[in-house]
Amino acid sequence: MALRTDPIKPFDGVVDHQEYKGQEGFPPKGVAEPDISHEHKAYLLSRHGTLDLHPLPSADPNEPLNWPTWKKNTLLLMVAFHTMMGFFSSSALIPGYAALAELYGVSMNKATYLTSSQIIVTGVFPLLWIPIAKRYGRRPVFLVSTLGSLVCNIGGARCYTYGTQITTRILMAIMICPPAGFGSAVVTQMYFSHECARRMGWWTLMMTLGTPAGPFIMGFVVQRVSVLWIFWILAIINLCQFLGYILLNAETLYIRDSNASSESMHSTGRFTIHRIDPTPWSLREFLSPLLLFRFPTIIVSVCAYTIVFGYANVAVLIEMAQVMGEKFHLGAQATGLQFIAVIIGSTIGEQVGGPLSDFLLARHARSTGKAEPTFRLWMSYSGFAGAIAGLLVWGLCIQFAQVGVWNVGPAVGAGIANFGFQIVNTTLITYVVERHREHSGQVGVLFNLVKQTWGFVRTVNLPAGFLRDMANHNISQIGPFYFPMMFSTLNYGGTAGVMCSLILVFSVLPMVFVHFKGMRWS
Repeated sequence: MALRTDPIKPFDGVVDHQEYKGQEGFPPKGVAEPDISHEHKAYLLSRHGTLDLHPLPSADPNEPLNWPTWKKNTLLLMVAFHTMMGFFSSSALIPGYAALAELYGVSMNKATYLTSSQIIVTGVFPLLWIPIAKRYGRRPVFLVSTLGSLVCNIGGARCYTYGTQITTRILMAIMICPPAGFGSAVVTQMYFSHECARRMGWWTLMMTLGTPAGPFIMGFVVQRVSVLWIFWILAIINLCQFLGYILLNAETLYIRDSNASSESMHSTGRFTIHRIDPTPWSLREFLSPLLLFRFPTIIVSVCAYTIVFGYANVAVLIEMAQVMGEKFHLGAQATGLQFIAVIIGSTIGEQVGGPLSDFLLARHARSTGKAEPTFRLWMSYSGFAGAIAGLLVWGLCIQFAQVGVWNVGPAVGAGIANFGFQIVNTTLITYVVERHREHSGQVGVLFNLVKQTWGFVRTVNLPAGFLRDMANHNISQIGPFYFPMMFSTLNYGGTAGVMCSLILVFSVLPMVFVHFKGMRWS
């Protein structure tokens, strides 16, 4: 075997340097010791027990990479839960559509706009929050976000007209959406590459669970208490989030080699906010996530992810109400219980996908001397396979089910489909973030924007048996406009087959091309 004779430049751990931008993977492991001071080496060895860290942290204990594990994990769980609340808050209203329509004297169709307006806002407004967080830090943004959401939800519980209620829903969505955009950046600034997929999975899993958890939990609230208690419960949760951020007092934004000293960044009081990055404001920065489309790997990954999301997650959640309500004659509470399948499937998918992706990457790094993010894509194929298999089981079981006789088949298919989607979700986002680590703050925003836009509201005929008394209504719901035409023309089995074909053509094949193009295509 030939040995390398060219000099190896040691990795300095700073991802902003031009020589590392756009490169595939990380510096070779175990080949060259980092060129740092003895004091720096001593600190890293005492703190982490090794110098084999990628990226390499500084000797500053305030840098998030150097935080204790309990502090990292606690903050990540808070941010992940915060992300979930953005989607939970909008879907929580679904079981209450009928009651809200009656309360405000509007049609059922109009009541659904209370959810649909939040969906697009949650996708677009993280573009606004990212530049603000860059200047003032993420912790102040989280505090403003939770406090603003608290006020809006209290207002929602006290609204007596439809106009004021939809105003509070839009304002609440603007307030609650920041972590849906830069949650990925929080992960990459706190964890090393060998930890990234598992921790990124925590964030992506909570983002996935928000939508099914909303109607599942609030169905009991609407039926047992009152529809207005949805807003009071959301407000109580927001208050707990606000207090949690105050008590932890942790800022994940770390500016290395900047004019803002570490002391000035981390000496902020619990209630004080000051600017930590003097960079001038620019319009380009607000649109910076959109500029990532210049990278082919990002375009393909975002599109592949979005297609699987639209069919394995959105389509299944939409039709859950129609299938369980109309075909199996279930009420609101019983129908809400069917969402457990999606929750279980997504959770198991994350428990498998994230850790196994990290394990495979670490094993590859030990055998080849470098950790290439592209190697993670092997894991995505199992996710695509799960999504396709689950959709087929779901569609065929629905089509051939006996009317009025419940069976578990559609729920099993929904669980398998979302098991696969969650693996794809974690794998592709982690791959893009590691491939373009210098743009990690924008990657989450772009994925969220495209996903929310793809899943935006169109008019779909759904019977309201899920909502109340099995009465038929035209309801606006999440999903592309062609869903009702496909289901009515091809039935569920045929539609599932078409969706699987679209996933194969527009998700699997493009990602195979990206995978084997490898390092030559950035």
